[in-house]
Amino acid sequence: MTKLYILFEHAAGYGVFKVQEFEEIGMLLPQIEAAVNDVSRFNSIVKLVGFCPFKSALTALENVNAISEGILPEELQQYLDITIPKGTKKDKPTLGVSDPKLSAAITEALGINCSHIGVVPEVIRGIRAHFHNLVKGFTLKSSGVAQLGLGHSYSRAKIKFNVHRVDNMIIQSIALLDQLDKDINTFSMRIREWYSYHFPELIKIVPENYTFAKVAKFIKNRKDLSEESLEGLEELTMDSGKAQAILDASRSSMGMDISDIDLLNIEMFATRVISLADYRKQLAEYLRSKMADVAPNLATLIGDQVGARLIAHAGSLTNLAKYPASTVQILGAEKALFRALKTRGNTPKYGLIFHSTFIGRAGTKNKGRISRYLANKCSIASRIDCFAEQPSQIFGDKLRQQVEDRLKFYETGDVPKKNIEVMKEALNEYEHLVLQTEIEKKKKKKKRKGEVLNETIETDKTEIEESEPPKKKKKKRKGEVSIVETDKTEVEESELPKKKKKKKSVSLEDSQDSELNGTVENGEESPKKKKKKNKVNSE
Repeated sequence: MTKLYILFEHAAGYGVFKVQEFEEIGMLLPQIEAAVNDVSRFNSIVKLVGFCPFKSALTALENVNAISEGILPEELQQYLDITIPKGTKKDKPTLGVSDPKLSAAITEALGINCSHIGVVPEVIRGIRAHFHNLVKGFTLKSSGVAQLGLGHSYSRAKIKFNVHRVDNMIIQSIALLDQLDKDINTFSMRIREWYSYHFPELIKIVPENYTFAKVAKFIKNRKDLSEESLEGLEELTMDSGKAQAILDASRSSMGMDISDIDLLNIEMFATRVISLADYRKQLAEYLRSKMADVAPNLATLIGDQVGARLIAHAGSLTNLAKYPASTVQILGAEKALFRALKTRGNTPKYGLIFHSTFIGRAGTKNKGRISRYLANKCSIASRIDCFAEQPSQIFGDKLRQQVEDRLKFYETGDVPKKNIEVMKEALNEYEHLVLQTEIEKKKKKKKRKGEVLNETIETDKTEIEESEPPKKKKKKRKGEVSIVETDKTEVEESELPKKKKKKKSVSLEDSQDSELNGTVENGEESPKKKKKKNKVNSE
């Protein structure tokens, strides 16, 4: 009798369960199938051994990513090593695991016998249904919240969603473009038929649908045409001869007269057709820009519209990248292929890639060969576009040149370059481009940091200026000299070269006068000079 343990990976953590021992596995399977819907009966068969919860949502995501890739996480390895008994050589326990890759990893790391067939899937199904009842303190609500949070984070990490590389917009826009082509064609045919009752000669002069609608809107009633309207007709038709021919035909037309109300309706319909044609041009530009973002190599190789049709037919760019070159070659010709297989006829040589310019330029004998070669290059381009981190047109240009060289080889016999040499050149150019983009990103980051620092310094300055009150100027009193002025005069005097003092004989009268007139800068006499003055007066 072998002991059976079951490992169950839940969003909240790992759970190890022990299954009741049975002599024959055949007896266990029908009992479990009957007990899956009943909790009490299932509890008697399966019992919880241990539960290891995840510490955080990040650890849960890391563990789930590892398990999905078939790698054994460290936490699970330690937990299984502790919980599952090793047993003897004769009586070793078996561990039931849902994923075969994970079971192989466990046997390699721990040497435990693992199984993913037989009773194990049914037991895991029952544990999944009654997990909240088997673990204590765990409710159905908390289980649902954990599963929802982990499911969102896991899918977000796997998808790596990028707004600029969404191929759904390409699928919708190419479908709309094809529909617009059909609608514009039918509407322009309708307006030509409608206006021809009044002016039947205009169709032969202006065969293009778009210009016909513009000219019909401009002319309205053919009887109103004159020499003055020649300039307007020349602008629309871009040909002076056609404008003159329209004027001459209007004078001798076989058409019937038409009322103003009918002309008004024709004019309104013509404006709608013109607006649809203008919108079709805008949509084509939008498709070109989207293809340059999503699949630049495929677009440069076979064109925007053919590449977009291939993506739309495959369902997505990843699906197209998964297809082999033989499938890409006949994409769009499935009916012809199955008809040929049914009737044992010749299979089709090309599908949607027939609309590219290369197959049309090739000779009748070489059409099949060039279509096979082109499909091979298309599959390479789609894979590069799908899995490359940085989109670029380098590989697309090189692949296009290879197809051109192959066409020359079929015509003239000039041997083209080997594929290895071309791919090496493309890889070198791509690496150089990646380095340049990294350098530019670093420069931009530095500029942004400098701008942020300057802004913070300016804001700090303004805050300091606003916080400090403005200094008030002190008013000078009469007879007072400011401290700054005195300091200036002292500095100027100190800077002047000092002259040697010469002893001069001063007369008594001069000294008396100088002493009488001597004053200090602040307007008051010193006490020494006062005494001298008093002595002189007494004498």
